[in-house]
Amino acid sequence: MKTTISHIKADIGSLPGHTTVYEPVVQEVQKYVSKHSEGLISDFHISHVGDDIQITMIHNHGIDYPEVHELAWNAFKAGTEVAKKAGLYGAGQDLLKDAFSGNIKGMGPGVAEMEITARKSEPFIVYMMDKTEPGAFNFPIYKMFADPFNTPGLVIDPNMHEGFRFEIWDVVEAKKIELSAPENMYDILAMIGSKGKYVIKRVYTKETHEKLPDENVAVITTDKLSLIAGEYVGKDDPAAVVRIQSGLPASGESLEAFSHPFLVSGWMRGSFNGPLMPVGMKYAKMTRFDGPPRVVALGFVLKEGKLAGPVDMFDDPAFDGARKTAVDVVDYLRRMGPFEPHRLPDSEMEYTTLPKVLASLSSRFEPIDVPKKAKKLASSTRDYD
Repeated sequence: MKTTISHIKADIGSLPGHTTVYEPVVQEVQKYVSKHSEGLISDFHISHVGDDIQITMIHNHGIDYPEVHELAWNAFKAGTEVAKKAGLYGAGQDLLKDAFSGNIKGMGPGVAEMEITARKSEPFIVYMMDKTEPGAFNFPIYKMFADPFNTPGLVIDPNMHEGFRFEIWDVVEAKKIELSAPENMYDILAMIGSKGKYVIKRVYTKETHEKLPDENVAVITTDKLSLIAGEYVGKDDPAAVVRIQSGLPASGESLEAFSHPFLVSGWMRGSFNGPLMPVGMKYAKMTRFDGPPRVVALGFVLKEGKLAGPVDMFDDPAFDGARKTAVDVVDYLRRMGPFEPHRLPDSEMEYTTLPKVLASLSSRFEPIDVPKKAKKLASSTRDYD
């Protein structure tokens, strides 16, 4: 029988601003799922990062199962009521619709689900990010499943040597494509470097994989709140489920992808680039400039529908160097204030509040005389010294 891992997350109110979850709200979500999950899911775990509450559920109903999605939706609604009574900031922020309509997708919460053939030992890691967008996973997922300098198993493990398939979404045009590594490595990079448009949604093994032929081994939430709501309503704060070991990246290879605090978009008001800092749960609150953007990793083992764990994977001094580098990058970038490239370019500020400021100035612009150019600029094919 197939097993489904469903991970659904939402920001339904935070304390005091966009800093961290409020424990009574978390407890209400936990209480609701416990009370209403019998016979529907076999196990679950409630976690959080920053101001986002995260529900990991195990069941055998497959992805997009309405009752599982409704369970998460109603749990978030119950938590929202507690958040409203406490006067929390952004209470119910990610619940963009008034009522559940059969599928939680497009309603605000982020969804990452995979249906798998569970192994005798099924270890996986749930990665949860705050103050950034789904494309923030492009870099680490690529490192895990396509970069032999990060994942030597791609070179020395026969089960990984053939590589993996990547399902990439164009979240602006609502299209998707499948490309394989290493065959299409350069094509993959050509897309996923544009992290605001192209995002990795899933990773699959190939049919030649001896132990897990044609299996989904990683999935990422790709919900873009600004594209759903038509305006800035908070950053998307993505999450990912990544299976590990036995023909897949080892836990250490998966975690290694976060050892370099690469730059991601989001941070303060969803409008700035900043380093992604790997932290343990005790540091999973957003403070400096509403950040910096952070990622938490929780390790589980799944057996016969039950979860063992989690292990707080980044709660380890081995990542102190990454955290120190992230702080140094923060110090460097913050001196730039509202200037690019610390602040995002105009193309990524469309759904923030900046256009309202610029619109108020539009009537004060006056035309200027621009002399006609004697000849057109050289084409893009020109050779440069």
